[in-house]
Amino acid sequence: MERVMKSRREDDIMFGENHAHIFMNGVNYRQAVRMHASGVDDGVIHSHLKAYQEKHIFFVRDGGDNLQVSKRAKELAGEYGIDYRTPVFAIHREGHYGGIVGRGFENLKEYAALVREVRSQGGDFIKIMTTGIMDFDTDGSVTERPLPYDEVREMVHIAHEEGFSVMAHTNGAIAVREVAEAGADSVEHGNYADEETLQVMAESGTVWVPTITVVKNLIGCGRFSDKVLQKIWETGSKNIRRAFEMGVHMALGSDAGAYRVYHGQGLLDEWNCFKEILGDSQSVRQRILEGEHRIQEKFRRK
Repeated sequence: MERVMKSRREDDIMFGENHAHIFMNGVNYRQAVRMHASGVDDGVIHSHLKAYQEKHIFFVRDGGDNLQVSKRAKELAGEYGIDYRTPVFAIHREGHYGGIVGRGFENLKEYAALVREVRSQGGDFIKIMTTGIMDFDTDGSVTERPLPYDEVREMVHIAHEEGFSVMAHTNGAIAVREVAEAGADSVEHGNYADEETLQVMAESGTVWVPTITVVKNLIGCGRFSDKVLQKIWETGSKNIRRAFEMGVHMALGSDAGAYRVYHGQGLLDEWNCFKEILGDSQSVRQRILEGEHRIQEKFRRK
């Protein structure tokens, strides 16, 4: 933990970015993809890495992509003094959400082959997609049914057997609870967790990365219903407060690259959300640093 804190000045944010997508630009997903359509555009990566450097953010954990951009970013990040971790690509079941950031499998044999491919490509950890996303267009519910628990448990087991930690994109109380019970090392987003789910996360040691600024930054933009967004924000805020009380490990991650969440600034926005929800105290800062330290220790290539 001392290494993390010494890499920043006292007047800078002291945390790393624990959930980013460097191939996205915070403005337009399709435009961002086109930038790499003919091959990875190093210029785009340099501009985003520079944004982190300028904010004195020296740890970035990427959520993967299907364009090889995060893999290239890991190769370039040392020029900026950034410790960059990536799964190379996320893994999802065919026909389910996840194609925008990774590759799909039809059965567990194919899944295991993708896990081995992550290793061959130099990935640091495995990212799995077990649910859809928040439906901002309607009522904020999760867009699709979660993968079955037995399958999720086996996915986590296979990754662990290969020596990888597991980052799980998961939303919905039951799905989050099940992925924590399955042994996932971190839960990303985790919207609509309930009391039982938070207790399971606290007991399992899973690190929760809420990425709540994604919601906060959308309020008032006119793209979605503010009523729906406000509901998600209030529920998320309540869950973060309760998770803190219950001892759930948490770390800051903004989903940088998502709409209106910009590289570098996104982490500051996420920290501002946490301060609004929990206040700015030494105990809050220390708990977040501890959560990030767990990620830094676990989510590394072995």
